[in-house]
Amino acid sequence: MTATNVKNEKHTASQKTKEKVSTVLSHVLLTLLSLVWLYPILWIVLSAFRTERNNQGELIGTVVSNYVPTSLGFDNFLNLFSETYFLRWFSNTLLVSVTTLVLSTLLVLSVAYVMSKLKFRMRKPFLNIAIILGLFPGFMSMIAIYYILKAFNLTQTLFALILVYSAGAGLGFYVAKGFFDIIPNSLVESARLDGATNLQIFNKIILPLSKPIIVYTALLSFTGPWMDFIFARVIIGEANTEKLTVAAGLYLMLYGEHVDSNVFTMFAAGSLMIAVPIVILFMSMQRYYVEGVTAGAVKG
Repeated sequence: MTATNVKNEKHTASQKTKEKVSTVLSHVLLTLLSLVWLYPILWIVLSAFRTERNNQGELIGTVVSNYVPTSLGFDNFLNLFSETYFLRWFSNTLLVSVTTLVLSTLLVLSVAYVMSKLKFRMRKPFLNIAIILGLFPGFMSMIAIYYILKAFNLTQTLFALILVYSAGAGLGFYVAKGFFDIIPNSLVESARLDGATNLQIFNKIILPLSKPIIVYTALLSFTGPWMDFIFARVIIGEANTEKLTVAAGLYLMLYGEHVDSNVFTMFAAGSLMIAVPIVILFMSMQRYYVEGVTAGAVKG
């Protein structure tokens, strides 16, 4: 064996050792990050099922020193449904989210089709304007939106929330446009030669080929209103307790004027209740969600 071969073997062994060390350190770092992310979730879950009681037999709903509960049960969920408007808040949020899902998905996909497959004079300026507007967070216009709704006497209504969530949805068309860009233009052109209208092309050709991006857009349209707190808090207010969404209702329950002794564990139970549906939805639609993100990022 020559000196060169020995040197190459040592270099290869050293390289493999470095790769193993790098892999171990990466796994350790990822494990620590996972624990950091999972700790508050586990704390909420344990608090939701905590049924410890004081000497008077009342549920202890404040943050206690022991992390692991000494007793578990469903008392917090029963109290949540019987002592608060949680079911009403849940139904309000579901109504707003589902309606917004339908309207926003139609708007986003329609605008994406127009910007991807139709050519018109102001197309590029509109794309640039949409990019600029997308750089600003939505809550910057919160005060202006509130006074506009107030002028039309639409505040403190669920319709106002649906209107706010759906009105600007069309500007979020870029990912869907990227997906539509990879659909061959020859399909659209051949359909036009056969006399098909844009609506027929959109319904019969584009949508059947776009299941991943439809699911992706629908999930985003649903989760936005489902988790939003700022607009729901400002538009609905606190006067009409029965019209609140889940986020605003749980906040009012935790920081309102009338706070029970077991309010935190009830809050944890409510947080768990609204997290379960969205987790199930994402888990069942995860494949289409990933396909929609990756395919929509191919072209802009």
